Amino acid sequence: MKSSAQPKPTAATPRPQDLPIVTAQMAKEHGLSPDEYARVQSILGREPNFTELGIFSVMWSEHCSYKSSRHFLSRLPTKADWVIQGPGENAGIIDIGDGQAAVFKMESHNHPSFIEPFQGAATGVGGILRDVFTMGARPIANLNALRFGALSHPKTRRLLSGVVAGIAHYGNCMGIPTVGGETNFHESYNGNILVNAMTVGLVDTDKIFYSRGAGVGQPVVYIGSKTGRDGIHGATMASAEFDDAAEEKRPTVQVGDPFVEKLLLEACLELMQSGTIISIQDMGAAGLTSSSVEIADKGGIGITLDLDNVPMRETAMTPYEIMLSESQERMLVILKPGSEDTARAIMDKWDIDFAVIGYTTAERQLCLNMYGSTWCDIPVPPLVDDAPKYVRPTAPTTVQPSLGEAAYPLPSGGFKAALETLIACPDLCSKRWLWEQYDTMVRGETVARPAQADAAIVRVPARDEKTPSYKALAMASDCTPRYCFADPKTGGAQAVAESWRNLVATGARPLAITDNMNFGNPERPEIMGQFADCIEGMRDACLALDYPVVSGNVSLYNETNGKGILPTPTIGGVGLIADYRRALTLDFKQEGDAVYLVGAFGTHLDQTLFAREIHALEKGPAPRVDLALERKTGEFILACAAQDGLLSACHDLSDGGLLCALTDMAMASLRYGNETPLGIALVSDLPHSAAFWFGEDQARYCVTTAQSGKMVAFAQEHGIPLTRIGTVVPHDMTLPDGSIVQVKTLKDLNERPLPDYMNK
Repeated sequence: MKSSAQPKPTAATPRPQDLPIVTAQMAKEHGLSPDEYARVQSILGREPNFTELGIFSVMWSEHCSYKSSRHFLSRLPTKADWVIQGPGENAGIIDIGDGQAAVFKMESHNHPSFIEPFQGAATGVGGILRDVFTMGARPIANLNALRFGALSHPKTRRLLSGVVAGIAHYGNCMGIPTVGGETNFHESYNGNILVNAMTVGLVDTDKIFYSRGAGVGQPVVYIGSKTGRDGIHGATMASAEFDDAAEEKRPTVQVGDPFVEKLLLEACLELMQSGTIISIQDMGAAGLTSSSVEIADKGGIGITLDLDNVPMRETAMTPYEIMLSESQERMLVILKPGSEDTARAIMDKWDIDFAVIGYTTAERQLCLNMYGSTWCDIPVPPLVDDAPKYVRPTAPTTVQPSLGEAAYPLPSGGFKAALETLIACPDLCSKRWLWEQYDTMVRGETVARPAQADAAIVRVPARDEKTPSYKALAMASDCTPRYCFADPKTGGAQAVAESWRNLVATGARPLAITDNMNFGNPERPEIMGQFADCIEGMRDACLALDYPVVSGNVSLYNETNGKGILPTPTIGGVGLIADYRRALTLDFKQEGDAVYLVGAFGTHLDQTLFAREIHALEKGPAPRVDLALERKTGEFILACAAQDGLLSACHDLSDGGLLCALTDMAMASLRYGNETPLGIALVSDLPHSAAFWFGEDQARYCVTTAQSGKMVAFAQEHGIPLTRIGTVVPHDMTLPDGSIVQVKTLKDLNERPLPDYMNK
């Protein structure tokens, strides 16, 4: 049993009168503008004390209040018949049938991971796991979306190594498979890397828990790790841009312990089965402050806390430090009165700290007592309802004209040189070095491993273990930041559409998304314009595809010395596969299969990887997104997937275009299930243009089939363009100019760059 003994008061025990005197300059240092500080003074009718200032500063921070983004986020569609819980809780929830629901969310840990990559990434994983199991769900999968600076930047290697190690450490120790994600490199992330973590969990629909629901006169209980001084001002730090002194903020980074979180997970799930919980909230950003305020606000009540009872691992902590600490692996629970002993016994069983630290009140006040004094007595509603809400000025992005196909000729080495350059470039090279550090198969439910399908596939066990279940969830994260920079509205729509395609390409019906909106300084109109336009594009795509947003996160101020990242609205999508035995993967399966392009010929080379990697050009517009065509083409692929044995492989077309997609399918045949690599012999009458083979036009897939006649008839019936590209053959790929390259050679070129870079 964990000891709940508290550090004893000493001569150094803090007193309220010893706190610093609050000034306007101090409020500014806490991230409050002069107008915001004046609003605090008006709400209280007096000057706040130091503890109260800290509480207002974190609750009104960009990270907690979404003060620059709430106006625009309200534009996103969040409802559908299958949505059980949309934005506003710890995670979103969708109905997947049979009395089961999927719970999922994505969140950022960008600033902490730049300062201290291992702990920043590790605690990002820990935090998103808690968001999911706080809802009563058992996590079944983790994903991540990572963006780093240029490989030539002196910090990139260390940051990449630390982040991957942190993700692997936390997820592996928790026994949750890390099954998918994406990793990109671009110089815009030199000063601000992005670490977006996503978790998907399962819960029975009649066993969901919420942070709302608390009433008056109920015990407030703290469970989990002891509180220390780590992570203080974490939310404030995440709400400001960096400068050259960014690494001096290392003390604001939390320190995680996945072994404690594993115990906390099991203890919470058992506590939920005991019938003692009224509401529960993860202590995430802003720690005990945000969790207590959010529970109180949603219940229309107040909370009085006796902070002497908070489990602490350091002596002489002040209420300011306790309330703002972001120590990890902690939960705040409102229990049914009289159930304290039952709950304590469960925590003791799992060796988890348990303490009754307060009670709920009818007066809607947050009252903090400690060391025999009252340190804070402020109204709860203004901390949430009166938080600033800005409609910041926006400036549109000027969309550049197309440079035209003539600006992008093939290199002197022809198709072979172009393909070899592209598959070895930082964005397209194999990320095996990363994901082999993750346990992708723990729990035994992973159906498709990384790089085997366009989305990860994880089986859904039946509620009744005696009943066979063949359901599976498909999940993926997607964004193309260069498109969002070129044309934010189109880029926002494309991110949602690519998420849709990646799920469809596995045979999954896309159901909902979570988003992680990563942008620069919102006080700059051009950045706020990017944000607003990306939201509009996402809105259009979500509506057109019937693909609502159920949860998400906003990360702003991703800038260093005034240089911002590319706008990066990462989309995490989840879909349902009725029978995972019929799920589609991207690898070529058998010699003789016909290979088809589903959709239009490639024509768009602006903002493509071909343009960037072959010609060092990042100019022109993003590819056009026709959402009606996306829906029509996606529905056709789903209809094909429902036909017994019609499709043997499917891959969506995105970065690198058609030839890179075909190469992916060939390389995957060697990675998964085939002793003999399978390539493609192209038909002879296809265009030889760079645009056809490397264009990144949207709403397209590449498929293989052993039933060509049926495939052609089915496409004609649905009015879908279908072009025969070639035939699956052993060993080699025929390139458009007739040259031949071995699949094994391409795979070696694709897999070598990252290990070589990390081993320098």
